[in-house]
Amino acid sequence: MNNIPIVKLGLITVSRDCFVISLSERRRSALAKAYTDAGGQIFEAKTTVENENDMLRAANEVRAAGCNALVVLLGNFGPETPETLLAKHFDGPVMYIAAAEESGDDLINGRGDAYCGMLNCSYNLGLRKLKAVIPPYPVGTAGELAVMIHEFIPVARALLGLSSLKVITFGPRPQDFFACNAPIKPLYDIGVEIQENSELDLLVAFKAHEGDSRIPALAEEMAGELGACGNTFPDLLPKLAQYELTLLDWAKANKGAREYVVFANKCWPAFQSQFEFVPCYVNSRLAAKLIPVACEVDIYGALSEYIGSCVSGESVTLLDINNTVPNDVYASDIQGKFDYAHQDLFMGFHCGNTPKERLAEGTVKHQLIMHRLLENGKPPNITRGTLEGDIASGDITLFRLHGSADAALQAYIAQGEVLPVATRSFGGIGVFAIPEMGRFYRHVLIGSRYPHHGAVAFGHHGKALHTVFDYLGMPNISFNQPKGMLYPRENPFA
Repeated sequence: MNNIPIVKLGLITVSRDCFVISLSERRRSALAKAYTDAGGQIFEAKTTVENENDMLRAANEVRAAGCNALVVLLGNFGPETPETLLAKHFDGPVMYIAAAEESGDDLINGRGDAYCGMLNCSYNLGLRKLKAVIPPYPVGTAGELAVMIHEFIPVARALLGLSSLKVITFGPRPQDFFACNAPIKPLYDIGVEIQENSELDLLVAFKAHEGDSRIPALAEEMAGELGACGNTFPDLLPKLAQYELTLLDWAKANKGAREYVVFANKCWPAFQSQFEFVPCYVNSRLAAKLIPVACEVDIYGALSEYIGSCVSGESVTLLDINNTVPNDVYASDIQGKFDYAHQDLFMGFHCGNTPKERLAEGTVKHQLIMHRLLENGKPPNITRGTLEGDIASGDITLFRLHGSADAALQAYIAQGEVLPVATRSFGGIGVFAIPEMGRFYRHVLIGSRYPHHGAVAFGHHGKALHTVFDYLGMPNISFNQPKGMLYPRENPFA
């Protein structure tokens, strides 16, 4: 099941009729060559847009070529009405970029004035209330613009994915996790569908898969993935395989008019007594397949994970922003070895939903907290099924798109890393380091009333995520502000 879009780019150039049209066409060809020479693929439309009829022909040309994302190049000043109407007539994300002048020896017929034209382009997009991606500095040579196109790909992938995404949930959102009880109205505002189901629906579907002929092969696949050390409960794997097939089959049968699916499922405490395992390892496997399954019916957690998968093209995870790093661990393992203050650190944790590829070493275990609650000191049985281990060190991006209590969308992004420091704890867990995390925790996470779950993408993807959130119209995109840059309500005397 391919759960993220494949971006097919089209390139259209525009030309104001009082400029030399060949200048735009030459610059379009140079850009297409620079991008393909760098390893990219792009369809170069041969129609140059000077008027509205050209605009319709060019839009039809890229659609006929199967393009689902569009780059509009202002090869010269450009005709502001036709060029901006491309964003209206093309069904997909559109990026606008402008050509820089190439040489001081060619500033008569070779001067395009696209720097000026981009201002009018932006103004006209605003007049028509049309959305478009405009890079931080949208003017450049062919080589520089090729880099901007490369950076547009993950943004386009996320926007295309969201436009055809369905969030499927199982179970009422937990009573004691009101932070996950976010309003769903903002989902519709950004084009995402939702299907809410009962835990009983899931249980019925699970029981219907008992004896499924695919279970033995899938259980064997799980055993191979875990290896001898990680496969601590071989007898559990058939049940976990049955559950994974249940979710995958539900996704195929219920995605309806949408192409892509994520899940937000209730995972405790009734789940264990009825299904007789915890679903964490299966959730980790689906996340590795780019089908995120958020814990505790966290709808916006699942949505955030999906955006992260589209932007990075890789698996992500959802973690509790969980606990502090003890003073003795900081003194022995971190201080003087890494350039972080104690308050820059925290431990990100969840029971066992992080993909195995993101762990230093993953082992199937039982959930200690649920075991205390449900099995009260007995040998673990119904609380087995977590995938546990320290999260592998490396760069990360912590982020979340969230529906606030008053049904408004807000988002945060913070880049940092997971340190190669043993956690000495349980679950899927790591020591996270984010510059100025203490202030970010107080003035963004607490101050803007975010829940305890944060999505984690592996690598630094803040630039693309910010572009996606900005395109979606976030009025507030918070980040971990550097020292000396005060948050709006931060006490300057503290």
